[in-house]
Amino acid sequence: MALIVLTSANGSPGATTTALGLAMTWPRPVVLVDADPTGARAIPAGYFGGAQLPTDHTIVDLAVSHRQGTLVEDLPRMLMPVPDSTVQLLAGPLNHFQARALDSLWEPLGAAFKALERTGQDVIVDAGRLGLEGFAMKLLTQADLGLLVTRSNLPALVAASSWATTLRESFTRAGALDCLGVLVVGPGKPYDNREVAKVLGRPVVASVAWDAASAEVYTYGAKPPRKFETSPFTKSLRAAVQSTRAGVTRARAVLGVEVEGSLR
Repeated sequence: MALIVLTSANGSPGATTTALGLAMTWPRPVVLVDADPTGARAIPAGYFGGAQLPTDHTIVDLAVSHRQGTLVEDLPRMLMPVPDSTVQLLAGPLNHFQARALDSLWEPLGAAFKALERTGQDVIVDAGRLGLEGFAMKLLTQADLGLLVTRSNLPALVAASSWATTLRESFTRAGALDCLGVLVVGPGKPYDNREVAKVLGRPVVASVAWDAASAEVYTYGAKPPRKFETSPFTKSLRAAVQSTRAGVTRARAVLGVEVEGSLR
């Protein structure tokens, strides 16, 4: 199975919306993980419209499971099915204070996610913004594919460029530089993917169109607009899914890791 982690260098580049969109478009069962250490709970507040979720379990419960030695066994029952999809959600912390308890969880949780291989599931993680207390760096560097999400404008690229250096160093120390790439939200506004890749020193693995009206379906749980399925946003999500899966395959090939299931 594939463990894919999305992160960003500054606020609101579209990482959470993109992670949810990728998950909802993914061609096989997927676990979507809210690992944002701010406790923003953007998916319950946005896509679910602030409605009470049918479970009280969050990722913080798994920190307790880890201490008790039952992490792998407890993980499946912490997941909430997302209606009308093959997505299961692992809800994030309730507030930023809880994130402090997660640092020792990230490394074993990465192994637990990879143990889901026997169920035929992939895992997509929204790790939130880099540099915050409780950030899941030890999970990010275990990913089959880590994606630095950025817009293509100058302020976004300036913010991302400093962190791109740090991420390259971290992935290199882990022997997994080929597992680090970039995902661009709104390519060509104004810089194209080639220019973004040059600035950040890593290839652009995928990109998602800037289409605010369609993106609101995942950001705010809005009613799909007319022709949503053929909108630039939805089309770009489908292409991003294929590009991301291909990126996993390439990275695993370089590392000599066998590609499981339909990722072949």
